[in-house]
Order: sequence, then C-alpha cells, then structure tokens
Amino acid sequence: MNPAQERVLKVEAVVLEHHEWGEADRLLTLFTREHGRMRAVAKGARRIRSRKAGHLEPFTRVALVLARGRDLWIVTQAETLEANLALHGDLEGIGYASYVVELLERLTYEEGPNPNLYRLLVDTLRRLDENLDPPGLILRYFELHILDLAGFRPELSECIACRQPIQPEDQYFSSMLGGVLCPACGKLEPSARPISMNALRYLRHLQRSTYAEARRARPTPAVAAEMERILQDYLTYILEARLNSPEFLRQVRQNLPTDKSSSHSPEKSSPIAAPDTTTDL
Repeated sequence: MNPAQERVLKVEAVVLEHHEWGEADRLLTLFTREHGRMRAVAKGARRIRSRKAGHLEPFTRVALVLARGRDLWIVTQAETLEANLALHGDLEGIGYASYVVELLERLTYEEGPNPNLYRLLVDTLRRLDENLDPPGLILRYFELHILDLAGFRPELSECIACRQPIQPEDQYFSSMLGGVLCPACGKLEPSARPISMNALRYLRHLQRSTYAEARRARPTPAVAAEMERILQDYLTYILEARLNSPEFLRQVRQNLPTDKSSSHSPEKSSPIAAPDTTTDL
C-alpha cells in the first residue's frame, strides 16, 4: 500500500546514515524492503538513556514501527535484526560499508520499493561483516549488480559498436558508450581505454553469476586493481562526479602499518582456483 495513505508503518530497513536533528533527535536515512528509501526521525535518540539509539546505527538491519508526523515519519519502535558490529570495528570496515551506502544513495531515489536491491544491500553488508571473502570481490560484485538493477548494466559480451561477439583477447572499454569494444572498434573510439582479457573475463563472471558462483573467483592483485579502475571510471561517468568513500579508503590504507595482517586487505589472495571462463569469451 502507498505509505502516503498510512498512519502507521511496519518496515524492515537498513539504516544508511543519521544526522543530528533538533536538540536530542536523529534524522535517519533508511532503505526499506517495503518502500525503498525513506527518512524518519528518532525522537530523543541522542539522549544517554535512549533505548532506540543502539538499534539505529548506520549499517544495521532493523525492524521498525513508524508513525506519521507532520512532515516526517517518527520511529516509535526499533528492533535490531542484524547489527553488523564488525563493520564498526576499524576504519577499513567503516570505509567499505560507507562505500556501499554512498553508491546506493547516489544510484537510487525515493521512488518506491526495490526488493532485489534491498536484498543485495543486506547481503553485501553481511558479507563485509563476516569477512570470509576479499572485500574487493564483495564490492565488485555489488557494483556490477547494483548497476544492473539501476539500469546501467555495462555491455561485456559483445562489441558495443559492431555488435560482434567478444573474442578471447585484450579489448577496450568505453565508459561513455557503456561497454566493451573489440580491438578494431576500440582503436577508433577516443573514449575507449584498454582492458585485459583476464579483467574482462572476471567482470563477466561476476556480472552473470550468483554470489556463490562469483566467490570462486580469485584474480591476481594486478587484475583486481584493473577491474576496480574500470568500474570506478564507469561509475564516475554515470554519476558525473567521483564518490567520496574510495578516497577515504585510500587514505586509510596508506596509514595502515606495513606489517598489519588484515583479512580486509584488498591484496588478500586464496589458493582456490579461479573458474575457467576462457571459452565464454
């Protein structure tokens, strides 16, 4: 039902961010399963004895009861479903989760429910919190699938210009055109930049796979960095601006001790063999 017609709503949501509001309240930005993006006020949430405050931290999945106020929804009940506490444990975790939230906010509007996107958000934050896979893999999967859900799916299977199937060799990618170009067409396109066969292979694998299938992928650090650059350039073109959180993450990584052994590191590798997708090119 249209939330504009309701006086009370029960929703499941992820808290994206909060800001100070008035003397003791917090203004929340939520992504709900039932209604998409919403804003709500948590009355008294900044008071020391507030029972709601602990349930309304960023990256937390919550069950909420909302009552209609004069201008905004008001949180009357809150229950934590997934706290994702590990994401608050260090700056890297905060940076990765903040990137997910920032990208979601930049690619979506307050325009109604998107249950597939809600599930992608919940699953991505859980994967980052559990820390079982390299963060780079989790984020590249998230980027490719949110692009798909937002209507910006890059073409990775055939040349965006001549429409010929991509062959198993190095290619070109154009953010402006929204996809891959064969060597012949890429050399003629000013906006194209080279993309290696391996980077394209892994991007295609992540784009078309379930996460259970995608997590088998273990590109080398060089290929992983290339994939990140390609997608960041594409996102920058779509959004017409650079995201803030990747720069924050770069600064955090630069300040990490060189001997730190962190499973959040993007350089983490695994002995698991990458899937053979050569025949799919």
